[in-house]
Amino acid sequence: MTGRIAFQGEPGAYSHQACREARPGMEALPCATFEDAIEAVRRGEADLAMLPVENSTYGRVADIHHLLPDSGLHIVDEAFVRVHINLLAVRGALIGDIRRAMSHTVLLGQCRDFLRQNQIQGVTGADTAGSAKLVAATGDPSLGALASELAGEIYGLDIIARHIEDQQNNTTRFLIMSREPNLNRRGDAGMMTTLVFRVRNIPAALYKAMGGFATNGVNLTKLESYMVDGSFSATQFYADIEGHPDDRSVRLALEELDYFTTHMKLLGVYPADQRRR
Repeated sequence: MTGRIAFQGEPGAYSHQACREARPGMEALPCATFEDAIEAVRRGEADLAMLPVENSTYGRVADIHHLLPDSGLHIVDEAFVRVHINLLAVRGALIGDIRRAMSHTVLLGQCRDFLRQNQIQGVTGADTAGSAKLVAATGDPSLGALASELAGEIYGLDIIARHIEDQQNNTTRFLIMSREPNLNRRGDAGMMTTLVFRVRNIPAALYKAMGGFATNGVNLTKLESYMVDGSFSATQFYADIEGHPDDRSVRLALEELDYFTTHMKLLGVYPADQRRR
């Protein structure tokens, strides 16, 4: 597939890696913020957006659940990307030369054991690829960056140590967003449906709303709540379910859900990533 796919971050970010892995034929377009990546698709500057939603180590990505419902875009695919963290440094530097390592605070937290064992001080940077870019610009052999191999390739840095993350199953789930939905496909690993909803203000409304999934045998893989418009009484739920709305079981479950909600919106229907299993 040709065209452009927008992502948040500097070139070499893990979102950039996700673009390369999931859409290798597309040109990756770096954007300063998630909102900018979404807007690039809305304006037609990009055909797709690659947005991270959750990580197996540190949970959901902040702000994404608030942005998706009002983005005007549709989820057309998901991508699971194995996040390998590497210690990068200027050419010729050795691990014994590194005194400080810069990265996003989340990655620093995922490499505590390695940093402690090698007596390296963690330094908080704006993001992973930006830290690699800064290390390359300073030319300081005592300063390293924790980032992807792609970042090392882009900024001309040596990989001093590979795969230094504490958790060896560190994986990020991305959603691929488009201006138009695609409801006709069927995936080899099954289908996923993502939606948001708000329940009616009656006793046990959420329990009753969820009952339709249980009675119809629909697997609910994710259910998260978050406040809407800063109100403690207005709660919106974000859900991932297995199946397609055209499946009889999913259709019946959504009909029952609709009865107990004041608002329900489909965000996407898309093939499940093979790595989900």
